[in-house]
Amino acid sequence: MKSLLLVFLGGGIGSMLRYVLSKTLNDYFQHFFLGTFLVNSIGCLLIGFLMGLSLKENLISQNHTLLLVTGFCGGFTTFSTFAFEKHGLLRDGALWHFSFYTLCSLAVGVIAVTVGLWLARVL
Repeated sequence: MKSLLLVFLGGGIGSMLRYVLSKTLNDYFQHFFLGTFLVNSIGCLLIGFLMGLSLKENLISQNHTLLLVTGFCGGFTTFSTFAFEKHGLLRDGALWHFSFYTLCSLAVGVIAVTVGLWLARVL
């Protein structure tokens, strides 16, 4: 029961923060959803860092991993919104914007996870 409560609490906080950032930033660029892009990039960096700490001699506990990685990062990042936004770009015939945004999101996500793992290793 404690595990479920930790995931629920972290997920709720992450979801609220994602909503605020996306609502605030998504309207600034046409065909580039800056809020979604940033939450997914930051979430990748954070999950890499937190998992790196978890793997580095168990520097964070299993409860902290449930709260922060499974809960917060799971609620904060959003693949379903990413996919829905991509569908809209394809529907509108914005193939170049679709390709650019998709490649940027994937590249930055992988780089952010790598940097997060590196940060955890060097700290």
